[in-house]
Amino acid sequence: MSVSSTARKPAPIQRLDETVINRIAAGEIINRPSNALKELIENSLDAGATSVTVTVKDGGIKLLQIQDNGHGIRTEDLPLVCERFTTSKLKVYEDLSTIQTYGFRGEALASISHVSHLSITTKQADSECAFKAHYSDGKLAPAKPGGSCDPEPCAGNNGTIIAAEDLFYNIPSRKSALKNTRDEYNRIYEVASRYAIHNSSVAFTCRKLGAAKPDLCTQQNSSALNNIGLVFGAKVAASLVEIGHECKDFDASFSGYVSSAAHEMHKSVFLLFINHRLVDHTPVKRAVESLYSSVLPKASRPFV
Repeated sequence: MSVSSTARKPAPIQRLDETVINRIAAGEIINRPSNALKELIENSLDAGATSVTVTVKDGGIKLLQIQDNGHGIRTEDLPLVCERFTTSKLKVYEDLSTIQTYGFRGEALASISHVSHLSITTKQADSECAFKAHYSDGKLAPAKPGGSCDPEPCAGNNGTIIAAEDLFYNIPSRKSALKNTRDEYNRIYEVASRYAIHNSSVAFTCRKLGAAKPDLCTQQNSSALNNIGLVFGAKVAASLVEIGHECKDFDASFSGYVSSAAHEMHKSVFLLFINHRLVDHTPVKRAVESLYSSVLPKASRPFV
């Protein structure tokens, strides 16, 4: 028995180019426009925003823009803001035990900058003007070929506008998988509406670019129940029961609204936030649906 001399030899191990590494990492964090929006909304809330406006074109693939009235980004921080693992939210590992913000790793903006054409316009309250910067692969980039990479002064309101254009332009396989722009917009609306319900003190707006009216428009200092009514209808809101419990032994508590026996809805709704972060957990959702199966009218689904 002989072994062919043309048998394939193992390829040599080599270091990946940093751009390839970052693009792969970005695809793991940002796999569709709604994922990017979740990260951007949390950044706005961390910045103390009381108003968040989301503008979308072609399901967020052509344009995903978020504008807030938070404290803005320091001009001197703009060169670093889109680099991986750059953050203002912790300095040493031990800070994780007391961190109160949504984000802390400094990966969201970096990831988005690796899979889109990203721009940031920001103004702090004590600044005379706003500054606009463009990014590519985590670094400052010129607005036009051959131009300067430096942030440019411009007119603007207090807060930050982040615009991601042509999402996944450099990952054709991912972009081709997002063919249904209506479905992508529905996912974006779902994320925005859920954060609006949980953060009822913040005004949220979500609209398609060029639309006469927004699809979502909540008021500042509203209530969770009122925003539930705006998103799901007054009839649904009226059928809910408020619950809450505190467990001192585990230093934990929960609160929320759940379906009463009079609730009628043909599709289940499950909104779960843990430590103020939106969580999707199918086993818990199925357990809740099973619990309600003997309580609700036939063909009706729970709201939790």
